[in-house]
Amino acid sequence: MTVVAPKLTLERSLLSECELIISLDEVGRGALAGPVAVGAAVMDAAGARRRVPEGLRDSKLVTEKRRPDVALRAAAWVQASSVGWASAAEVDEVGIMRALGLAASRAVQNVVDQGAALHNALILLDGNHDYLSAVHPEPLRVRPVIKADRDCASVSAASVIAKVARDAYMTDLHETYPMYQWDRNKGYASAEHRDAIRSLGLSQYHRASWAITDAPTLF
Repeated sequence: MTVVAPKLTLERSLLSECELIISLDEVGRGALAGPVAVGAAVMDAAGARRRVPEGLRDSKLVTEKRRPDVALRAAAWVQASSVGWASAAEVDEVGIMRALGLAASRAVQNVVDQGAALHNALILLDGNHDYLSAVHPEPLRVRPVIKADRDCASVSAASVIAKVARDAYMTDLHETYPMYQWDRNKGYASAEHRDAIRSLGLSQYHRASWAITDAPTLF
């Protein structure tokens, strides 16, 4: 199957209506352990005229070996980038959708702290649901777009930046909790991960509010 590279068609159109696009994509929503992460990538009209980095795709379409290099080139390509986080404890406390909103709000605030101005910015959010506006402390202009991580280059950038950051976080946790094999499954419900949970129970990084032990394989 031929994978079509993401383009800047939507971004260029939207930048006729606003000065800045902050593109967001999440990773880790379906994991049994670890945080959810939301990547943010900032694009302005000048940046939208630059060539899309070679190999940039939605993170699910980039091999694990190639992702770090693609993420570095994506971060260098956009005007600013960041990753916002919400912990497994926060997922347990407020639910997955509000936790995604917290992570997204933190990602947005991170790029604001780097100099991105919100007053004439549009948030381009992968998916069909705006989980950000109800959480962020100030009004935002948010546009959810289905398959934006596949079709929109700036969202692909946010996707791969977040994926590489979260994978690295889970690999680091593996050093303390090697029995769950997070270096391989990154907190998702592999057969080995479920078997370890049945044998050893949950760690502090598991989403204890979820029906984890018999969860189906997620990706």
